[in-house]
Formats: sequence, C-alpha cells, structure tokens
Amino acid sequence: MDANKFMALAFEQANAAEKAGEVPIGAVVVDARGRVLGLGHNRNRERLDPTAHAEIEAIRAACQNLGQARLDGCDLYVTLEPCPMCAQAIAFAQIRRLVFGAYDPKGGGVEHGPRIFNQSSCHHQPEVIGGIGETEAGSLLRAFFQARRD
Repeated sequence: MDANKFMALAFEQANAAEKAGEVPIGAVVVDARGRVLGLGHNRNRERLDPTAHAEIEAIRAACQNLGQARLDGCDLYVTLEPCPMCAQAIAFAQIRRLVFGAYDPKGGGVEHGPRIFNQSSCHHQPEVIGGIGETEAGSLLRAFFQARRD
C-alpha cells in the first residue's frame, strides 16, 4: 500500500473540487494491485445533488469500471473522514480499507458521530486508517471556508 501516492491523487481531486467552487474533498478507489479504478471529488453544486460527495463519486466510477456493485479487495483514499452517508456506502460497497486525511468531529461518521462501522446493523467493517495527510487536508478545508467568510 503506497498511501502517500494515493492520497496525493485524492488531493489532486480535492484541488479540482476547489477550482470548481466545491468543498475541496477528493477520493480515489484502488484495487489490490494498485490500479486506480475510480476518482471523485465533491460535485454537489455542479450536479445539484446532495449525494455527490467525493467518496460516492469515486465508488460509482470504480463500480462502473469493474461492471459490478461490490468493490471487494479495494481501498478508498479520501481527504476527509467520511460522513455517515458515505460511510454506509463504503460498507455497502464492501471496501477493504478506508484511508482518510483529516478527522471531522462535526460531520464525520467513522471516528465521530454515529460511528457507522461500529453499529450492529453494519454488515461490513473495513480496516480504517485515519490521519494520513491530516495537516494538508485540514489546511485546505480551513482556507476554503475562510475565503468564503471574507
């Protein structure tokens, strides 16, 4: 697992989101051999879709690429701790490993909030690794929201 390489791709996606005026969050789905299967970034405003989060976009792209609804053996790299909706989608897709950057005490659904993977109703729990690129992810998000307040 080359977490830094794949997190760099996720940050490229986050930067693309920011350039488009979206919240700068990016995600990448990678198979067990290290092939990138899906890329995504937030597109809520572009698509007029509240579910168009980076993780959902990357999962959808990977599923289309593989021609299946499950991503067994695949890893998801994302710049921010997934929200509860995205955490549930990760479980449904049966992602093997989730690697994320910044923790999200307010909106996260993995290490914070409802902790989706710890619920008895969650039938798949991926391995979770948080804090990879945390400083960069946090800085990117703070700068984005600060610019909106100025």
